Order: sequence, then structure tokens, then C-alpha cells
Amino acid sequence: MNYADVNLNSAADSNSGLSLDEKIRRLQGPVLILGGSGFIGANVARALLRCREDVYATTTRLPAWRLDSLPPRNVKVIDLLIDSNLDELLETVQPQTIIDCVAYGAYSFETNSQIIYQTNFNLVSRLMARLESRRIAVYLHSGSSSEYGDNASGPLESSLPEPNSHYAVSKVAAANLLYYWGKKKGLPCANLRLYSIYGPFEDSSRLIPNLVRFGSEGKYPELVDPNISRDFLYVDDAVEAYVDMALNLKAQDYGASFNIGTGHKTTIGECAELARKIFSIREAPSFSMPSRQWDVTDWYANITEVRQRIGWQPRTTFEDGLLKTADWFHGLTNKEEYFQSSKRFGLDTKHSVSAIIACYKDGRAIPIMYERLKKTFTRLNIDHEIIFVNDGSPDDSEEVIRLISRNDRRVQGISHSRNFGSQAAFRSGMGIATKNSCVLLDGDLQDPPEIIETMVAKWREGYDVVYGRRVKREASFFMQLAYKAFYRLFDYFSYVKIPHDAGDFSLLDRRVVEAMLRFPERDLFLRGVRAYAGFKQVGVDYVRPERMFGVTTNSLLKNIGWAKKGIFSFSYVPLNILSATGVALFAITTVMMLVQVISRILFPDLAPRGTTTVLIFILFFGSLNLLALSVMGEYLAKIFEEVKRRPHFIRRSVIREGEVRLATIHEERQAEL
Repeated sequence: MNYADVNLNSAADSNSGLSLDEKIRRLQGPVLILGGSGFIGANVARALLRCREDVYATTTRLPAWRLDSLPPRNVKVIDLLIDSNLDELLETVQPQTIIDCVAYGAYSFETNSQIIYQTNFNLVSRLMARLESRRIAVYLHSGSSSEYGDNASGPLESSLPEPNSHYAVSKVAAANLLYYWGKKKGLPCANLRLYSIYGPFEDSSRLIPNLVRFGSEGKYPELVDPNISRDFLYVDDAVEAYVDMALNLKAQDYGASFNIGTGHKTTIGECAELARKIFSIREAPSFSMPSRQWDVTDWYANITEVRQRIGWQPRTTFEDGLLKTADWFHGLTNKEEYFQSSKRFGLDTKHSVSAIIACYKDGRAIPIMYERLKKTFTRLNIDHEIIFVNDGSPDDSEEVIRLISRNDRRVQGISHSRNFGSQAAFRSGMGIATKNSCVLLDGDLQDPPEIIETMVAKWREGYDVVYGRRVKREASFFMQLAYKAFYRLFDYFSYVKIPHDAGDFSLLDRRVVEAMLRFPERDLFLRGVRAYAGFKQVGVDYVRPERMFGVTTNSLLKNIGWAKKGIFSFSYVPLNILSATGVALFAITTVMMLVQVISRILFPDLAPRGTTTVLIFILFFGSLNLLALSVMGEYLAKIFEEVKRRPHFIRRSVIREGEVRLATIHEERQAEL
């Protein structure tokens, strides 16, 4: 394999004595910083951009407060977990030096193990496969001292790791992967096992920002056991470690891991004492915070290897670094905004939402629906996913969904083999939803996504079902009257309480979704099933607009069909009416027969002699019999439909990350569970 022919054998000597800025200018560019919106990545990006222009930092979304002052052209908004995005980024930037600061799980509140491995290991694996064919100067991966786990007392890089968390396991796996690519494939790469980095832009939930924050007020934050220790390294020294590694990494060290710390153990008790000295704190510290599973009493680095082989060593003492961090903190114009920027206050995962959109001939509306949903979820700051169900649309809906999913991993799609109807489309989406609630919307934008904010607010109040109640709709007077009449008639006939003017547009708690998916009937009427399921329900009012594009796919006959579906699915009243009518007519007929016999005997000349009466009775009872048969036929048809047990829908394909792939048999079986 041909990589960039970089002569690094005497690099350490030639770069010694240079200032950090001078060394930065010697890096081979362009320089790509993955995870540039994070604490370490942002500091690396800022330091490098002070000296050169060909530096690009990635972020998954904007705004990214740590990158606010950087030139927009140097910030790449991208989801790195999508393959096509990764390919496009590498092709566009053509980087020579890559510094990978992407990580998930380093904070105690980042506990999703699937995301931990997907981010910390899978991404590195996919990236290595792509770098194999590129001529790069160096790839540097941000490892962690957590890789050593319980073996944290000054371990050598060759020491056996003893990982004690999913995060540690994922980082060990990534380090071993880099070893393979460096030693066996000759890829110029290295793993920097970073110890406790601190400094400007660190997450406000961490120890040092809290020491500075509370210390400035003459107080201590809550602290863990005073004997717990860390090896604290100021972020500027970490930035220089990346630069020195990029300049001085030799071929024999490709794939190696290097400890990046100070080599000094600092206990939490010593941190408290230094804070008392710097901030003149008079009160005694409180060591009442529970220890985490990875807290150990001897945690410090052995930096012999990096000092000898790369020529790097830290410059900043812990006291000086704490003073610099305090100066940065005091220079903030909005300290409260900094505190609220913490990942701890990130996306609300408890009240996460799966938006399920039933689409038929909605190709032009789908991008608008997507944009409005994203703005709504951004305002709510909640975890979410968007599932578009292409229910056999004859237009380009599938391609539109594919293009959106290419740039947003939270978007996925389903294409049905034909049009099965909106009820089947919603059920199909509910079957793959992974969040704690589902919101059902029509794809024609007649269900305003902005109402989801009100629905989520009601959900947070404790309601399990929040349905949209149409107080007004933009339609003809006749159709408005017909819809209102249907809901009231349906409610009157149904054996469960049906909310008036409430369609499918609703938010359903995960428990309600699971309950509704257990309903086996094939001829679904979801708003009836939703009412039957029960739970705590409430409505929110909204005005239903006209369809934005094209003409409505509803018609008078379809609306009559909806009425029949609802009434015959949730009411025995038609049968009861027939029974009552039959009993009444039998009684009337019996009375009339007696009257006829008596009149024949007592008043023979008054008895009718024509056929008109007979014909009228025959037509009346014949029509009544036909009506009875048709009503019974409706119920029999529903029974016939159910006993066949045909699938609710058939998925033709699944759309994820810009790819359309055929639905598997396993997915089809799962859909029917």
C-alpha cells in the first residue's frame, strides 16, 4: 500500500525548540478534525486555525457553541455514522492529517451501550477501511486512560487493560484495531490515551468547571471520596501532544498507543486544597458524592514512551492550568448559558418521540414535513426519529425519503408493496419505532407538526394519549357538517367512548403503542382501537388546513367507507336496531292479523278486497329483509376478512442512511408480531 512518503525519522529533533504555532504550520494539510464540536476537538480546531486556514472541524448539528466564532467554511455539519456522509467528507476535504476526537460514553450520563460501540469502535473501523486507499500523512485517534480500567497505577502502554465499563471496552477495541492497521497494514496511525483533560470549553458538569464555578463564589461543589485520584492535563498540552504526534510519529510506531498525561497523581482531596488556596474558600469541603464504577485511588500516567519516542511532555502545572481555566471562566459574558450547555442538559431521552408519517402521493410535501418536524424537535430538545411510510405511492416519494435519510440518521423509511391504506401504514411504522412515544401524522401536511409541542407538554403532565381535536377544518360547509355528524353518530353507536372530531393525529405513549400492536384485527380503525385501549387521554385543539399539494385522495364513497369501518368495528347497534325492529314489526303484524280476523268475522263488508295493501306490505318487508341481510353481510364480511389472517401490509423495502434495501423475511415476520 502506498501512503504519503513522510520522512519522520529525525522529525523529533528537527521540531524540538519550536513554538506550538510554528509546529502547527508544519503539519501536512488539509487537516480534518472529527468531533470538532467537543471539548478537546474544539480546542484543537481553535489552536490550529490561529495558524492556518486549511483546518476543518465537524459537528453533527448547529448551533455548536464551542465553534461559534470559527469561520463557517471551516465547520462541516455532518453525521459521521452514515457511510455516504463519511465518503463525501473525505472526498471533499482530501485530508492529509486527521485528528479523531469523536467519542461517546465518557460522561456518567452517556449510558447507551449501542451508541458507545457504534461511535467509539464501528466508526473507527469504517474509517480505517476508507483510509487504506488514500495517501494520508497521519491519523490520530483520541483514546482514553479508561482503557486501563482497574489497572490505572502508572501502567505502561504494553500493560494488560482491565476495562471496567462499556466505554473502556470500546476504546480498548479501537486501540487494538489501530494496532492491526498500523503494524500489519502500514497505515500511519496512533492512539493517544488521554488522561483527565481540563481547561476552557470543558463540559460544565465536570469536576474542574465546578471547582472554578463554586470556588469563585467561595464554596465547594459536592465531591467524591478525597482519596480518589486523577492525572489532570491542561488542554493546551493535549493539543501540543496531537501536533507533536502528527509531526514525529515514526514508521515503527504506526498503530501504537501512547499515554498522554502528566505522570502525577492528584487526589480529590488535593484538588479541594488547591481550590481553597486559589479561591480563598473558608468552608470545609463535602466529600459526599457517590463514587462511580470507574473511580480508583491510583490513577496516573507513565509518559516515558511518548517523551522518548515523540518528544512530547506537558508544560503546564495543575495550579497554573486551574488559574488559566478560572481566567477563561471569568471572561465569559453569559456564565449561565455555559452551565446550560452541558451534555447533561442535552436531548431529553425520557420523552423521546418517533414521528410516523403515512405518505401517499406526498413526494412534494415530504421535505417540508421533514423540515417542520426537525424545527419542532429542535425547539423541544428531545431525542427523536422520523419514519416515513411510503404506502405504495406512484410518485417519487421513495427517492425523496432516501435523499433525506442520506443526511440524517434519525430518518428512515418503509415502502409497501402496494397501497394498503393509512391505518396499515401507521401500524407498519409503529412496528419499528424505538422511542418512548409515537406521533401519527398524515403526509399531506394537514396534521401540523408544530402541535407536537403541545402534545409533548401534555404527555409530560402524565397523559398517555394526546389526540388532536379538529375545532375547524378548511373544507366545504357540507364536508365539515358531514365529518361532525359522523363523529357524533359514531360515538352514539359505539360501545366505547369516542372523542369527537379526533382523527389519527395523536401522540401515544410506548405502553399504548405496545397495547395497540397486540390488537389482531386486520380491518384496522386506529382511532377506535386507541379509544378502546383506554389509558389516560386528553385532546388538544387545532385547525386542520387543506392539503398543501395536489388534490385530496378522499371522496364521498371513501368517507362512507370510513364511517362503515368505524361503526361496524366498534358497534352492535345496527344488529340491535334490526332485532328491535323485527320484534316491533312482529308485534305489529300480530296485532294487524288479529284485527283482520276480527274485522272479517264482525264486519265482512269492510274488509279490504284489493291488492294494494298486500303489495305495500310485501315491498316493505322485502326491503327490510334486504337491509337486514346487508347489515349482517357487513359483519360477515369483517369476519371473513379476519379469519383469512392476511398480513396487515407487505413491506417491499426499507430505507436507511441513504440506501434502499429489500425488506427481509425476518422484518416481515417481526411486523406481524
